[in-house]
Amino acid sequence: MIKQILGKLPRKPSSKSSATADSTDGLIASQAPAAGLPRAAASSSSSSSSGRIPNSTSTGAGKSAQGKKSSSGPAGSNGYGNAAASLAPTPVYELLPSFRDVPSSEKPNLFLKKIALCCVVFDFTDPAKNLREKEVKRQTLLELVDYVATATAKFSEAAMQEATRMVAANLFRTFPSSSCDSTSRGLPEGFDAEEEEPAMDPAWPHLQVVYEFLLRFVASPETDAKLAKRYIDHSFVLRLLDLFDSEDQREREYLKTILHRVYGKFMVHRPFIRKAINNIFYRFIFETEKHNGIAELLEILGSIINGFALPLKEEHKLFLVRALIPLHKPKCVALYHQQLSYCITQFVEKDFKLADTVIRGLLKYWPITNSSKEVMFLGELEEVLEATQLAEFQRCMVPLFRQIGRCLNSSHFQK
Repeated sequence: MIKQILGKLPRKPSSKSSATADSTDGLIASQAPAAGLPRAAASSSSSSSSGRIPNSTSTGAGKSAQGKKSSSGPAGSNGYGNAAASLAPTPVYELLPSFRDVPSSEKPNLFLKKIALCCVVFDFTDPAKNLREKEVKRQTLLELVDYVATATAKFSEAAMQEATRMVAANLFRTFPSSSCDSTSRGLPEGFDAEEEEPAMDPAWPHLQVVYEFLLRFVASPETDAKLAKRYIDHSFVLRLLDLFDSEDQREREYLKTILHRVYGKFMVHRPFIRKAINNIFYRFIFETEKHNGIAELLEILGSIINGFALPLKEEHKLFLVRALIPLHKPKCVALYHQQLSYCITQFVEKDFKLADTVIRGLLKYWPITNSSKEVMFLGELEEVLEATQLAEFQRCMVPLFRQIGRCLNSSHFQK
């Protein structure tokens, strides 16, 4: 009876089959973390396990593994995984042939290959890391800029898609939080932004060329706006606007020029761009009072307002009342007051009936204890009054002269 019961129990697997199962699990376990390693690290670990030392001549296995990684990546990862986090030197990252060295029929395909090469993002916080690869990428970016600037044929849809993918991979990033924000709350009265040390991005030598590429690409007559709007879409524009918070003024200058070109070329995006800028202003005025690119955004708007058709739309008047006039409220208004004053004056020159609204708005946000801010308000008020008609002046002259009287009684020498 006992033998019959024991005979029905499952038998213990043999040591040979157990070893096979263990080795299979070990292979899967060892391959899993390799996907998150730098390419060179992954290839060295696999080559060391086979008893060979990796070198520049034996790269076949590395290339095939790399192809598997990029093909299995998600659609939104640009096929490179977390290349920005860690990318070690690899023999496969080589300079491609120049556009001058290939026939015209092969140039579009070479353009796509060079774009794909530039999608790899390197770590610039370590100046001694990936020096050769960084130089290869810089040279490739310069060739792409020259190719776009001298293009004589329309860019294909595939070229537009890959170009915007490369730009997104290099430019769209999260900025580190600054411990000393120049536009933070509670700025001292004598704060001078020009005396602050400007922040410099260590990756700027490459970012600048990418920005130049995007500028030439958007401005190129060979870029069809009807096709390009599928890739330079609302999401792309929003992420471009997010970059205006960069502490690097060189970056904000490029962004200002590029966004202005996008606004001019893609008419379908114009209402969305204006609304997105409004939202940035609302968040800045009523929530954070922290943003590095308010002056640049206002400079763009000054040009946009100058092109508004008459009579002004109600949407534009609401923008004046709800966004531009309240921008006088933040304590850091000195950082962008020149551009703000220009936008305000443009509205009054476009429609003199808005003078009463503007003057009353200035009086509403008139500073009480900040003398330097009062001086700025007086300068802006002078410009507005020059464009004000008699009827509008009479509507607001009583509260206006009361405020001017208070300024005259002030002991501040500049008033």
